[in-house]
Amino acid sequence: MKDALYKRSNLARLPELQKLVPEAAKTYYRFMDQAFEPRVLSARVKELIAVAVAHVTGCPYCIEVHVGKLKAEQGTSKEIAEAIVAASVIQAEAVMLHGTNALAAFQGSGEDALYPPLTAKAVNELRGLSEEAFESFDRFAEQALASGAVDARTKALIAVIIAHVAGCAYSIGQHTRRFVSLGGTREELAEGVAVGGAVNAGYVLVHGVHALQAFDDAAGPVASTPSA
Repeated sequence: MKDALYKRSNLARLPELQKLVPEAAKTYYRFMDQAFEPRVLSARVKELIAVAVAHVTGCPYCIEVHVGKLKAEQGTSKEIAEAIVAASVIQAEAVMLHGTNALAAFQGSGEDALYPPLTAKAVNELRGLSEEAFESFDRFAEQALASGAVDARTKALIAVIIAHVAGCAYSIGQHTRRFVSLGGTREELAEGVAVGGAVNAGYVLVHGVHALQAFDDAAGPVASTPSA
């Protein structure tokens, strides 16, 4: 790994990691298989969601795997680009909306609730401090979430899932309502969340190969050799 932090060949150590936690690994892969099984959402849509999530986590391995799988499902580079842009909007939105909490902290409200329901007053107060930036963001979001190679309903679902990955309850609520208004169903929502969870967990798991390498570097070959 010394000449590059991320290489395809790094994944050759995954079986080694799986042997150290066999039951956990088997359980995860069973979950992943079920999450990606086509049901109300097609395999293509699920892989598109996965590509978007992988760009939020920033996992090169996940990007490589899920772009390949999307391509096998006849996905296009245009769809990939639109999904990535939609994901970037939600990432930015989550940061911006959490700015309402920063203002409350700065003003020393002293309220017990650290994460109060989002109000128009709070958002407008924040917007007023940087109007041009918020107006630019509004235009960006409108274009990014509009129908294109990927339809608006699928983009709304991607937005909901990215909001989960970002951990933003404000964005989860806002984009779930939009998804419902576009005809989205509970079943689609649940399947999308499962895909997001599988990719997010996979991001952590696959980085275990880096933990193994770091352990080997620190402890030496004798200490790092598993006992029989």
